[in-house]
Amino acid sequence: MSSLKTFISEWVIDFFKYLRILLSYFVASYLKPKFAVFESVKSILVGKMYQQRGKHSQLIVNSVMVTVMVLSVTLGPTIIVNDSQTQAVMSLGLGSKFAFAQESTPSGETARVLGLSTESQVEMDPLTQVSDKPRADMLDYTVESGDTLASIAKKFGVDTDSITWLNKGLSEKKIKIGTVLKIPPVTGVVHTVKAGETIYSVAKKYNVSAQAVVDFPFNEFTNDETFALAIGQQLIVPDGEMPDEVILSPRSNLASTLTPNAGAVSATGNWIWPAAGKISQDFKAWHKGIDIANHDGGPILAADSGTVLVASWADNTGYGNRVVIDHGNGKKTLYAHMSSFSVVVGQTVKRGDKLGMMGSTGRSTGTHLHFEIRTDKGNASPLAVLK
Repeated sequence: MSSLKTFISEWVIDFFKYLRILLSYFVASYLKPKFAVFESVKSILVGKMYQQRGKHSQLIVNSVMVTVMVLSVTLGPTIIVNDSQTQAVMSLGLGSKFAFAQESTPSGETARVLGLSTESQVEMDPLTQVSDKPRADMLDYTVESGDTLASIAKKFGVDTDSITWLNKGLSEKKIKIGTVLKIPPVTGVVHTVKAGETIYSVAKKYNVSAQAVVDFPFNEFTNDETFALAIGQQLIVPDGEMPDEVILSPRSNLASTLTPNAGAVSATGNWIWPAAGKISQDFKAWHKGIDIANHDGGPILAADSGTVLVASWADNTGYGNRVVIDHGNGKKTLYAHMSSFSVVVGQTVKRGDKLGMMGSTGRSTGTHLHFEIRTDKGNASPLAVLK
């Protein structure tokens, strides 16, 4: 009986060994080749799929952009109006200064800006401010009914002499409706350069400083270092006076005005003159300071106490060697075209301390100081402060 059990046990073990060997043979002979083929096909399909990815991406992106544009055009105005009304309603709850816009009435009342009361409009003007920068070129103006030479000059911010000089033979009697006048960009002379002329000879001819002609932003030169001129070019001479002509609107001859002695003063409280010399150029829209010229040079003094922010050439803006002082009260002063420095960045100076020597570095036609007073609201005219 025991021998039978042993036989059956061995037979079962051998049978399972046989099945295992048969399964291994089946897998090696049939399944592995099949799986290899499957993997090859899969690799090919996956490669194709990767190659096709993004095929329609541009179409999708374009479709989305067109949809966004259409929605912006159709819904944008509605959203903006609703948002403006919402802000106006919210503002009503914050103070009495805000109110809805009122349309102009038949009686001629001026309509108010949406969301602002009359009181607010006085405090915050929503209109774009007119630039104080000069025009680059001359323009043609056609005389209208009621125009006079004086009214036309006032309209364009120039004087009558400047218009008369530019329009040869012009007189008040010849101003008629429809007459076309040439208007200069600023008060002064428009000069056509002739052979042999220089920036210095032109400036002398019209009784202005050469620096004033160079500083006008729209004057160009064939050489920015020597300020060479091209024959036939038009040169704007700000505040120039036509020689041998009757001048009805005399210019203020700043070049003959001497600055007071700027002796070293230690007291503080008021501005002092930063240098001694002649005031060769005044404060203009394009010239945010004054020029004090002195052929012999001389020391440059701090107009008030403060901390030195800049004492170097710094950049290529035309100031050359310059010093900038922060006076700690929202005002800064700039001293340009210096030949040398007597201060360093970071040090403090008292009013009247020497900052350096007057020179002609940068965009300069001669030894002078370019002096600016800078405030948080823009540059202030030094002549108004130093007087």
